[in-house]
Amino acid sequence: MSDSVKKWHEMNESGAYRKKHDPVVDNVVRQFQVRSAVGIEKYGKTLHENNLSLDEWLEHLKQELMDAVLYIQKAKDELRTGKSSIQ
Repeated sequence: MSDSVKKWHEMNESGAYRKKHDPVVDNVVRQFQVRSAVGIEKYGKTLHENNLSLDEWLEHLKQELMDAVLYIQKAKDELRTGKSSIQ
């Protein structure tokens, strides 16, 4: 178990974790939960149950990161041209 996981368990057991929540973190956790539910509905299994090889996981990661670069470039283009879809 990693040190950060051990620390979380210690904080959770002591009640320190429940004293104060970060709404940004809570929002991201909810988004992960929704994304997981959508993935389970779409693929019929959890990420944990998906037995891809390491090479296949790395290929998925590469493709996701390539998409992220495209999103960054699109946003930069919109900012540069002043034609941003951000209101």
